[in-house]
Amino acid sequence: MTKENIKLFSEMHAEPSWLSDLRQKAFDKIESLELPVIERVKFHRWNLGDGTITESEPSANVPDFTALDNHLKLVQVGTQTVFEQTPVELAEQGVIFTDFHSALEEIPELIEEFFMSSVKYDDDKLAAYHTAYFNSGAVLYIPDNVEITEPIEGIFYQDSDSDVPFNKHILIIAGINSKISYLERLESRGEGSAKATANITVEVIARSGAQVKFAAIDRLGENVTAYISRRGKLGNDASIDWAIGVMNKGNVVADFDSDLIGNGSHADLKVVALSSGRQVQGIDTRVTNYGCNSIGNILQHGVILEKATLTFNGIGHIIKGAKGADAQQESRVLMLSDQARSDANPILLIDENDVTAGHAASIGQVDPEDMYYLMSRGLDKATAERLVVRGFLGSVIVEIPVKEVRDEMIATIEEKLSKR
Repeated sequence: MTKENIKLFSEMHAEPSWLSDLRQKAFDKIESLELPVIERVKFHRWNLGDGTITESEPSANVPDFTALDNHLKLVQVGTQTVFEQTPVELAEQGVIFTDFHSALEEIPELIEEFFMSSVKYDDDKLAAYHTAYFNSGAVLYIPDNVEITEPIEGIFYQDSDSDVPFNKHILIIAGINSKISYLERLESRGEGSAKATANITVEVIARSGAQVKFAAIDRLGENVTAYISRRGKLGNDASIDWAIGVMNKGNVVADFDSDLIGNGSHADLKVVALSSGRQVQGIDTRVTNYGCNSIGNILQHGVILEKATLTFNGIGHIIKGAKGADAQQESRVLMLSDQARSDANPILLIDENDVTAGHAASIGQVDPEDMYYLMSRGLDKATAERLVVRGFLGSVIVEIPVKEVRDEMIATIEEKLSKR
């Protein structure tokens, strides 16, 4: 019956045969595939999907849109699109930002070409599950040579009153020599306590010469168990600058990957994470250099409170033939509790000689000298500690393109620290 439900979902949404067939192939693979490998994170017993595909009902937890600006923006609550805004001048240039099934009608050939192209449905069990069971999503398409100076916002709310799986596919196609700044929010909304799962895949296709700034803040609730995969696929001389704040309250495993396919491609991945309570967060951040003279940098900073667990795996892989490639990574974790647990694992896989690569990793507590200096200036211990943490995480916060979201991230940090 589950396989039949997937087929009925495809028919209800008039999905093309290639997508319907792909869902069926993925379903058939789920049982035989292994879970993805997230080193030193024990998540095999987590509930990351109950085998249902359905849509959420209209929610009472809909935000107020009266104060929104006129930027390119899409807002969804659960599986429902509640706000969509495209300025006239961008629409005239061919820019599209809409829900997944509407985009299938507008640009079907592009979606068939790029959907699940940076991650394959049979890579692992969670990729197959996502392909079979994703129930909503969005597509952002930027035509060749289009530059958008204002931030583009994709806001995806999980309804805390609903147990409908939060299974989204977000596809971003940045055309040749295009230039954009995109901000994404994954957030639980409301005061409900329904237990839910999330399986989210974000694909960013940066074609030759494209420049993408991708910022995200993840704030899913404590009752949401999530797998979040963000993948970049870069053409010649393309670049993606990632700035991701992992501020969830529940258990999360995440996979942030950039495949530097093109020569001269460049990816910077900056990740900050904050774990508290008893939650477990495991984050793989990977750069794979395929192209000659491609450059990949990883910077991960994390803070752990109470009895939480945070694991950073930084993976740099230079493929044979990627001459002149550069892979650098740094992972640092600040522990504010003796009961917290952490790992920072640097992994370098080098299959080519004419390259440069390096890594650094550390786990420690707040520097007593920093605290002494701040407290000698009249600050109490709690305030001094908060300032140290904010400075430690600041390298990513400053990369968020919208001031209000930067303020939200700082407020989230302050809220968690104040509960200690």
